[in-house]
Amino acid sequence: MAEEQEPAENISGGPDGGGTESAFEPSPDPATRAEAVVDRLGARYWQKAYGGQDAFECLVRTVLSQNTSDKASQPAHDSLMTRYGPDGPAWAGDLAASLADASQDDLAETIASAGLYNQKSETLIRLADRVLEGHGSADAFDAFVRDGDPGEVRSALLDMKGVGPKTADCVLLFSGGRGGVFPVDTHVHRIARRMGLAPADADHEAVREHLERDVPPAKCGFGHTAMIQFGRDFCTARKPACLDDPEACPMADLCDQVGVYPESGEVVDPGEAAD
Repeated sequence: MAEEQEPAENISGGPDGGGTESAFEPSPDPATRAEAVVDRLGARYWQKAYGGQDAFECLVRTVLSQNTSDKASQPAHDSLMTRYGPDGPAWAGDLAASLADASQDDLAETIASAGLYNQKSETLIRLADRVLEGHGSADAFDAFVRDGDPGEVRSALLDMKGVGPKTADCVLLFSGGRGGVFPVDTHVHRIARRMGLAPADADHEAVREHLERDVPPAKCGFGHTAMIQFGRDFCTARKPACLDDPEACPMADLCDQVGVYPESGEVVDPGEAAD
């Protein structure tokens, strides 16, 4: 089956992603190689700052994006908001209340374009119930994510069934606007290890720890979305740009090419190269 074409922009960036604008400021003297990578990628791909999305809607959006492309999850989000959002026929005064009251079959049909719609509809209803039980409303949950202690917020999110580290970190970043949060998706996990910014055999959490240690807090959000876009444009899983022409990659001089072998044309997961 052919891979789905990704959109030109991440749904978390650009004018439709929520958040507030702020400038990206590269450093004239980066303290680490990871910061140098983020500076160069940020200058190339910067779109916007972070924070400002409603926390529960951000959680919904991130669940819809799990195991699929933005091209598939964005229409599902739009359909969900058309039906269960403020102007929709199933609006209950609050998005969490609307989803808590939803028929799973109806919700699954609404978000079908995101894939795994039965599982995701069940997760969304369960999360809506959990938010109402713990916070009373989506607005109160938003205040908790925005103003609460980041460690406590992350722990609370991870305690919700269906919310993993990447989802929790995306909510902290795109809703809470937290500095020092570098969500690790499949692109970031691959690229950080391929470039040598984290150990080749590091899991997602270990990659996150290395990046958050070596990238200044104010640059982590930019680094996250920029690295994703770099992974789509240049450092793909199967055929990175450097495979045929080292000069085709704008990051070649900062990359260790772990698992990439131009001489033979072979590309393996960095973890296999470490064996």
